[in-house]
Amino acid sequence: MIDIVINKLNRELPATVRLVAVSKFHPFEAIEKAYSAGQRIFAESRPQELLAKVKRLEELRLERGEPDYMSDIQWHFIGHLQTNKLKMVLPFVSLVQSVDSLRLLDAINNWGKANGKRVNVLLEPHVAAEDTKQGFSAEEIYSILRNSSEYPHVSFCGIMGMATFTDDETVIRADFSAIRAIYDECLSQFPSLSAYFKELSIGMSDDYHIALEYGTTMVRIGSMIFGVRSY
Repeated sequence: MIDIVINKLNRELPATVRLVAVSKFHPFEAIEKAYSAGQRIFAESRPQELLAKVKRLEELRLERGEPDYMSDIQWHFIGHLQTNKLKMVLPFVSLVQSVDSLRLLDAINNWGKANGKRVNVLLEPHVAAEDTKQGFSAEEIYSILRNSSEYPHVSFCGIMGMATFTDDETVIRADFSAIRAIYDECLSQFPSLSAYFKELSIGMSDDYHIALEYGTTMVRIGSMIFGVRSY
């Protein structure tokens, strides 16, 4: 079933859109099945779970005697990241999609400095109706990018956003439009960033079709691929 869904999605998605398989709360065996179907980018939202899966892959490589097994897998982090959990995440991910506060951004930059690395991030605006969602205001994002030289160990690669959790398509479209407007304004105000500020990550299992209309470059799909999560 996993391979059928992944193949369907890859046929459906434009070449400009990457599929991010949200593997949080699912076992590593499900990731292996998705990988066998051609999927390469997987997203996790809990540091402990990400680290456990990274270690499981290391174990499998030893067990199989294949040090290159799944060597081209990419991990993204999409959850709220606490600053005291950076060492469980940053050494292993190719992108942190969910940078939602100045405190976290500063901590990531400091970690990059201490470890001689540059961390790829997406900035997360808060446009959805729920008060529980984290994120920056549009003006805070513009200020960060205006002062991007203060973060030499961070690469600002774009914007990640979530629509309000609702069945009202009008609300979802309004949220995606607002996120897209922030992304466009970033490119307009800071053209020097355009060489690497290329990602607009919006759209999940229930609303990715709408996100495609707003120019998303990544869709984050979990339940459609892996089924209902086991919390």
